[in-house]
Amino acid sequence: MQQSKERRLKVGIVQHFFSDDIDTNRSRNLAAIQNLADEGAEVIVLSELHDSLYFCQTEDVDLFDLAVELPGEFTDVYAEAARQNGVVLVTSAFERRAPGLYHNTAVVFEKDGSIAGQYRKMHIPDDPGFYEKFYFTPGDMGFEPIDTSAGRLGVLVCWDQWYPEAARLMALRGAEMLIYPTAIGWNPDDPEEEKRRQRDAWITVQRGHAVANGLPVVSVNRVGYEEDPSGNTSGIDFWGSSFVAGPQGEFLLECAENGAEERVVEVDLHRSENVRRWWPFLRDRRIENYDGITRRFLD
Repeated sequence: MQQSKERRLKVGIVQHFFSDDIDTNRSRNLAAIQNLADEGAEVIVLSELHDSLYFCQTEDVDLFDLAVELPGEFTDVYAEAARQNGVVLVTSAFERRAPGLYHNTAVVFEKDGSIAGQYRKMHIPDDPGFYEKFYFTPGDMGFEPIDTSAGRLGVLVCWDQWYPEAARLMALRGAEMLIYPTAIGWNPDDPEEEKRRQRDAWITVQRGHAVANGLPVVSVNRVGYEEDPSGNTSGIDFWGSSFVAGPQGEFLLECAENGAEERVVEVDLHRSENVRRWWPFLRDRRIENYDGITRRFLD
């Protein structure tokens, strides 16, 4: 069988641990961006909320002071990094949109330093240690891919990765790759078998999005233990395990669960065309029978 022409893209991922020092975190990110660009990365993805520790373990009004205005100093720093290194850069910010109105926002920079687009996290969790509803208003920008010189990127954020609807809508709008900046981990008190189940479920569901939509998936998590400042829980051990999967769910890159890593992997974007010809899931969808998917529950 004749194959479609390859269209290869080098993707860099930054799996880091973080401190409470914003300047230090940014410096380490900037060094990683330069290192990955030197290795040939054309798109570089950072993890979720990489300016600081994961502050959503507690509900504390003073922590709103961590939020940044967009555009502002945050975008200036990463725009310059994208421009200096000639890369498309996917970042994650705690956005202060207006007094009392905050979002968890991904910002994508073009290789000339301009802002290619933004995505505000739509699905917001509220679980022990992940009290994000206290801080973030759900996004209002829809599931719209962001056009860049590296392709049309379907950028989503962390908790969005559990929802097949989000991945599907990005795919239906022409995304060529699904990208998930992430901050997820387990409670250190959980038994080992439960930890394994959680991590494996996280990986499996995203590989499923790759298969169901015939698209590569890039998932970049933070790593390392972060204590709960309130002392009410045992904190979170972020499990790293960042990965890149191809359009049949095949692993192209897997990172460790317990260490910082900066990696580059080559992705053939045109392979999606071949996979969708072999497995034409979009063709065979019975859209006339899917009205119920917009209901909360079907009694």
